[in-house]
Order: sequence, then structure tokens, then C-alpha cells
Amino acid sequence: MPSTTSDDVRTPLRETALDALKIVVVGGFGVGKTTMVGSVSEIRPLSTEEVMTQASVGIDDASRVREKTTTTVAFDFGRITVTPDKVLYLFGAPGQERFWFVWDQLFAGSLGAVVLVDTRRVEDSWYSIDRLEHHRMPFVVAVNRFADGPSLDAVRDALALSPDVPLIECDARKRSSSKHVLITLVEHITRMNARSASGSTS
Repeated sequence: MPSTTSDDVRTPLRETALDALKIVVVGGFGVGKTTMVGSVSEIRPLSTEEVMTQASVGIDDASRVREKTTTTVAFDFGRITVTPDKVLYLFGAPGQERFWFVWDQLFAGSLGAVVLVDTRRVEDSWYSIDRLEHHRMPFVVAVNRFADGPSLDAVRDALALSPDVPLIECDARKRSSSKHVLITLVEHITRMNARSASGSTS
């Protein structure tokens, strides 16, 4: 889906910006990662989407996202200022298994992640969560609603999420909703860092 950000928008980085956080948006194929980065970015997002061709037949399972005609082949990139002194640099990871080798490179230097979930394909999110837990990276899970589906409690059970992991709903097409997800992640990272600091001084 094209970005809702105007091609002519070039929001300069604020002089008050002190902290820059690298955030990765992960999830299954066609779950809305490119859409989220594009909807929330205050600069024209960099997208590496390419048109899907016959070469992907039998490799990428598009049976449940039939309307999808393009796919991310490297990563998406955007930027958003969430507070006067805090800026997030967003990297949307490719969803297909054949591009998973890119993930570890995107995780390098990242302070947290958003896992986007489509309740029609909850199992597509298992790999994302496994990799983030392996890297011990803070993350939140955002259910991008495409249709009516299971409750958040049911999604938490299906993903075997720890009670400490924030789980919220979102509409990746809307800037305000995507921004709320990112603010939730920043708050989660802040709490985890505070607990870690408290534990190290006790």
C-alpha cells in the first residue's frame, strides 16, 4: 500500500532531538509492515517493494493475501519524532522466509521491535517472536485488524505471550494508531530498562 505521507513532505530533524532509537517492525508476509512504516513516517519512507512475479509462485504463500501484488525485498525505512527529544528510526523487515537472513542484520543495534499480527494467520508471527526472544529484545505485539477475529486474550494464548509483553490492537493504515503502537513500545523499553537498572543496584 502506498504511503499516506506526501512525496513533498520533508520534516527536518528537530534541534531538540537527543535520543535516536532504532526500531524494527516484523511479522508475517502481507501483515502490514510497509503500510505501518509509511503511515507513521514524518519523512518520505524508503521502500524496497517490488512487484511479485511468477518467480515467487510456489515460494511465497500469497493464498491468504490475494490482493497483495508487491513485496518487500530488503527493508522499509522511516522516521518519527515521538517526543521533543526522542526520535525513532523505523526498519520494516521483509516477511517471506527466503528473506529472513536479513533480520539479524536489522536487529543489530535495535532497541526494540513491533510484531504485527494478522489474526487470520496468527501462526505466521511465531518466528518473529522466537527470534526476538532469542535476541532478548523488548517488543510489543500489535494486532492489525483486517476482519473480525479472536479477542486479544485469545491471541495472547495462541502466541504464548508472557503477561509482561504489551498486546494492543491497531490499524496500520492510520498514523495515530501506528504512533500509539510505537509509543507503547518506547514506554515498554523504558520500564524494562528501569527494572534492569534497579536490579543491578540492589
